[in-house]
Amino acid sequence: MEAKSKIYIFMDEEVNPLAIVTTPIHIDIDTRKLVDGKHSLKLVSKDPSGKEGIRIIPFEVRNGPAIAVEGIQENAVVDGVVPIMINAYGKGYQKSFLISGSETPQTIPFWVWILLIGFIAWSLYYLVRYMNLRVVEVL
Repeated sequence: MEAKSKIYIFMDEEVNPLAIVTTPIHIDIDTRKLVDGKHSLKLVSKDPSGKEGIRIIPFEVRNGPAIAVEGIQENAVVDGVVPIMINAYGKGYQKSFLISGSETPQTIPFWVWILLIGFIAWSLYYLVRYMNLRVVEVL
């Protein structure tokens, strides 16, 4: 029988491993049991001769409802009254999709207003020009 390496699997700063397995192995980590936020998966391997290797994998869990905020950004410098819009929505029941509350409404970007005003101005220019040509033809 050939000797195999062992892997000790730790979550965050736990002193007791979640599992001790021999390699190669496929495992599933259920993130629903973790709180939302930053975590780290620490893997300590020991080969048959006793040498150790360590690998730390940072990751972020976001199982809870997503929170969208419009009107203020992270690390923003603000003053006065700051209007913000906050929306939170979860994944819900994964077998059916509910459209209500699953999208965050947003304000219309300024460039859309500029395009709209430009198009209206262009339309009015050509409308006035067309009307002037009709008046000249009648005279």
